[in-house]
Amino acid sequence: MYLEIVSPEATLFKGDVTSITVPGLNGEFELLKDHAPIVSLLKEGNVKIYGDISLEEEVQDKFTKGSDKGTWLAINSGTLEINNNKVIVLAD
Repeated sequence: MYLEIVSPEATLFKGDVTSITVPGLNGEFELLKDHAPIVSLLKEGNVKIYGDISLEEEVQDKFTKGSDKGTWLAINSGTLEINNNKVIVLAD
């Protein structure tokens, strides 16, 4: 599954991932390969990325290694769209 995370300042991440967990308005939910197409609002929390990922040097300070072997990005709010195994997160 392909993930792209975009903030107002820059594209923070682009690449293939195994799964993503996001803070939805009604609670945290996970996206896996072949997930049904959706659009969702996100609230404050962590976008958790799982898989063998590499981060660009200039954005590494925005991400942290989670306690569950994932890589986390803290967001204040955002919007998510998934369609055809491509996930776009517009994060604030």
